[in-house]
Amino acid sequence: MQELTLKELVQTLSGSIREFKKTSILTPILVTGEVIIECIIPFYTAELIDQINAGATTAAVLHYGLVLVALALLSLACGAAAGYTCSVASTGFARNLRHDMFENIQTFSFSNIDRFSTSSLVTRLTTDTNNVQQAYMMLIRTAIRAPMMIVFAVIMAYVTGGSMATIYVIVAVILGFFLFYIAIKVMPIFRRIFKKYDALNDSVEENVAGIRVVKSYVREDYEKEKFNAASGTLYHDFVHVERILALNGPIFTLAIDVVYASVIFFGSRAIIQSAGVSMQVGQLSALITYGFSMLMSLMMLSMIFVMVTMSDESARRICQVLREQSDLSNPAEPLTEVPDGSIDFDHVSFKYSPDAERQALTDIDLHIKSGEVIGVIGGTGSSKSTLIQLVSRLYDATEGTVLVGGHDVRDYDLDTLRDKVAVVLQRNVLFSGTIKENLRWGDKDATDDELREACELAQADEFVKLLPDGYDTYIEQGGTNVSGGQKQRLCIARALLKKPKILILDDSTSAVDTKTDQLIRDGFRSYIPETTKIIIAQRTSSVQDADRIVVMDDGHVDAVDTPENLLRTNAIYRDIYMTQNKASHDERMAELETEALASGEEVEDHDER
Repeated sequence: MQELTLKELVQTLSGSIREFKKTSILTPILVTGEVIIECIIPFYTAELIDQINAGATTAAVLHYGLVLVALALLSLACGAAAGYTCSVASTGFARNLRHDMFENIQTFSFSNIDRFSTSSLVTRLTTDTNNVQQAYMMLIRTAIRAPMMIVFAVIMAYVTGGSMATIYVIVAVILGFFLFYIAIKVMPIFRRIFKKYDALNDSVEENVAGIRVVKSYVREDYEKEKFNAASGTLYHDFVHVERILALNGPIFTLAIDVVYASVIFFGSRAIIQSAGVSMQVGQLSALITYGFSMLMSLMMLSMIFVMVTMSDESARRICQVLREQSDLSNPAEPLTEVPDGSIDFDHVSFKYSPDAERQALTDIDLHIKSGEVIGVIGGTGSSKSTLIQLVSRLYDATEGTVLVGGHDVRDYDLDTLRDKVAVVLQRNVLFSGTIKENLRWGDKDATDDELREACELAQADEFVKLLPDGYDTYIEQGGTNVSGGQKQRLCIARALLKKPKILILDDSTSAVDTKTDQLIRDGFRSYIPETTKIIIAQRTSSVQDADRIVVMDDGHVDAVDTPENLLRTNAIYRDIYMTQNKASHDERMAELETEALASGEEVEDHDER
């Protein structure tokens, strides 16, 4: 992905400040007031000390004391208010960042999602956003306070101590050099660290998602080693960073000691030699206070540099998500009505990436009438799933045209098209919530009777009734508390509730028995007779009553015909059928040959084949 300039980075992130602009602006104003007052207090304190040395009256001391108390209270009020507005602005900014990223992710096509791993998106929404939040909090408060305090402290030091304040300027320049050097050293390391965070999250996500497989193959030790390896590289990188950052402490301690020793030595000498004419005790006290404030601000500036350096990579990763444009978009005047469920592939070719060496689909010319039941069968890797993903425009064809209802899918409003094309994917997903809530993804206004009817057709009602809370049973995240077959049937019921123009089942009855599979297909014919039904299956029994079967092979259509004709004429379909139906194959072939002889057709010698 293209590297963003600082201007592009700021412009992208600033769009998420929105309603928190006022608090973001108010914070620096309050901090400025706090700094000015804090710089005035030592000046007044020096005046008080000098007045006491000169034999000031009680009234004068009381006057200075009251002024100092008032200034301290005012400084405290500004600091407290700045802390409040800063926390509101930074947490609100982080909330908007998460919201904007998540909202943009929802618009992504499959090709966009392919560019980011799931774990990487999670890291950007959590760890990266927290880093940017911390950096923003520092930028609108500490990053304003520290430089201003340095500037005002140096100015007041010159006002109070004259040329002796030059010591502060020299020390500040030297410390600034070390600060810049440290920042340059750690920035590349932080960039590596966040990429390794993604790898670590990948390992955790994969392990948790496949924990049953891990345990069934007794691979816990292997997974631990893999996790420890990913965690170990992070550990070593962080140790390396901390070793560099640890230089901050000794350097600043040395600087403070040098400044204090120099100021006390030269200041005391000036007081003694001039008998208080060139410098007084109050001035020396103020000079020390300003020096301490300046050095502490430099240390705070160092922390800001570290935080901003660390968050720079986080900010860039967030901006990648915010600036990512969906590869699929609505046309200027989209169609908002799908006439029927007819599907036409007009010499369609497709590859997942422009840089891909081979096509996933090659010159697909296929025409499906509305209401037809179409089976799709083929070996693993024959691009069966890829074919149907073009129908609901999860991807766009690289070449050729996909038409639904007689119109190019790119002419439709995306929501309209996808609302009329129900897809039950190969990997069924249920979300945390009740069974009712999951089913109503198909129709949010569906009544309880409609939910039951859909479940009856999907052969799910029987097992749902046996659950402790029936349709109010809570489904755990990912549907882990129901079996694979139950999950498939609930997903089919959810799709039926949409009453779509096109229903696509991508090997979605693989976990149910053949009898239940047949009952589900019978339900389709009665419940949605006018809906075009595309059934991708590994089992020939799942497509045996289809009007036509599409045989896929290595990304192209090998044949399209009825099951009976394919059994006689297509080697791929016949091999799949034989493998799954060895016992009945000879009997079935004899029936077909008898029918062919009766109709006068030439019969091939399949045994020779």
